[in-house]
Amino acid sequence: MPKPRRVHLTTKTHDSAEAGLTYVYAVLSRRAGGVSIGVNLSTNKACNWRCVYCQVPGLVRGKGPPVDLAKLEAELDSVIAAAGSGELFDGAGPVPPVVDVAFSGDGEPTTSPDFGAAVEVVARALAKAGLRVPIILITNGTRAGSPRIQSALKTLASQGGVVWFKLDRATREGLRDTNGTPVSPERHLERLAACAAVCPTWIQACFFARRGAPPAESELAPWLEAIAGLVRDGVPLCGVHLYTLARPSYQPEAPELAALDSAWMQALAARVRALGLEARVSI
Repeated sequence: MPKPRRVHLTTKTHDSAEAGLTYVYAVLSRRAGGVSIGVNLSTNKACNWRCVYCQVPGLVRGKGPPVDLAKLEAELDSVIAAAGSGELFDGAGPVPPVVDVAFSGDGEPTTSPDFGAAVEVVARALAKAGLRVPIILITNGTRAGSPRIQSALKTLASQGGVVWFKLDRATREGLRDTNGTPVSPERHLERLAACAAVCPTWIQACFFARRGAPPAESELAPWLEAIAGLVRDGVPLCGVHLYTLARPSYQPEAPELAALDSAWMQALAARVRALGLEARVSI
């Protein structure tokens, strides 16, 4: 069984290579509220979007490669065991609890041809360890409507899994300038509805200052209206995760970006709650 290196947990550092393994790592997640065991299927650092706040150095356009499923399972078994015993973590103090296993990493996980099989591997590893924590898919949602991913999402739901679906902006210009995608807002919202129909789904949205200014109302109003429309249509959303920058971007736009303060984020959360959805803020 591969032995992971000890990791130093901090919300300021999320390095998928820190444990010295190919697919599996551990981070202290602000949004999850504890230790998250990460599964990185994008070992080639390829993604079909290019978000300006992305913290992956050397990010390239593309899709995830095939996965060595036996190696993934061995690494999961090792990291889960090391996390449970405390051997995984560097530093004194109590052993922090594992709160989830998350598909995240260095690109869009659903672009890997083996994403569905990887979901089954994670479920099996958790069952072997007797660890009852949710499996989370952190995704830009671009493949959510495809039959292959719909099948994987149903498997995820059967294991108590949850999707965190990226909806940073809801105008064509905002999606292009923030996420580097030409997708129309209407198409992206269709994908979101298709995802929520088969698996519990949270919207996740990153907001930040750019060139010294927070997002304009011309971007916030369409984003809020898009969420209001989903509520009106009865799309079964769990709520909205709002977060701002905690670590530096590795994209060319990095010098333009800065975190927003708690007051700004909480004001936006209040506007989301007024639409009838739960809103959680991570600073």
